[in-house]
This record gives sequence, structure tokens and C-alpha cells, in this order.
Amino acid sequence: MSSDPLSIRLARRGDAALIAAMSRDLIESGLGWSWTAGRVLRAIADRETNVVVAEVAGQRAGFGIMSYRDEDAHLLLLAVHPARRRLGVGAALVTWLEASALAAGIGQVLLEARAGNAGARAFYRRLGYAEVQRVPGYYQGREASVRLAKDLWLERPTPA
Repeated sequence: MSSDPLSIRLARRGDAALIAAMSRDLIESGLGWSWTAGRVLRAIADRETNVVVAEVAGQRAGFGIMSYRDEDAHLLLLAVHPARRRLGVGAALVTWLEASALAAGIGQVLLEARAGNAGARAFYRRLGYAEVQRVPGYYQGREASVRLAKDLWLERPTPA
């Protein structure tokens, strides 16, 4: 982890454009852009969704979006600025979101990663996620995904 202070907070309306740009550039590359600023704003306003921002030394370094359902939570998006990767930012975001799910009484988190994104898949496995299903054509019919899941009741996260 960097020696610069890391903080995680709920996203504000003013974060929507940056979150959308990070999604376009770091997650949705080659797929078309579906997480526009308007969609991010709707997620920020949605009571069933947490949109969080990680800041390092006062600069936005990453974000996560998780929706909550009755029995599980779905990690929709997670991205860390390339200059802040491998410093614990992504793990801190996931831990924060997992702790929020547990606080809401939700014990399972699901997510999808691009099948070809070995780095993301390894990251989630390090955090205790298991690959449970391959979904051909998940991303706009162009690319397969791998669905990952984690049972939070088995391993409770410790907030950063």
C-alpha cells in the first residue's frame, strides 16, 4: 500500500463524469460505452446501489458500484486508475463494499469479469472469490464472462 492516505466515500453527483470516463476507458474498452454519466448518476441516486470512490492523497483513484438484492449483492463495476494499481486501492474498495453487504444482511457477492482479463480474475481469486460459471457472449455478444462468487458468511471482511 502507498504511504499516501487512502479514503473511501460514497460518490457524489460531481463524481459521475469521472466514474463514467474511467468505466469507458478501463472496463468497457472495445465494448461500446454503457455506463455513461447519466447512468452513473442514476446509480448514485438508487437506494439499492452503493457507488463509492477511493481517494489517495485527495485525488480520485478508483471506484466501485454494487447493487443489493434480497439475498445477494452484485459488484457491477470496479476500476482503479492505472497509476494507483497494486497499492491496495482495489482491495480496499471491495472490502468496503463487502462490509456494506454484510451490514445489510447479505452474505453473497456475485460479479462478472471478462474471460480474457486474467489480471482481474486473479485479483478476485486472491480476495476469496471462486469462478463459478463461464457465460459465452455476456458482453454484448462479443466476449465471454466468468462469473465469480464469494460467500461473505464464511469469511467476514475487515474494513480498511
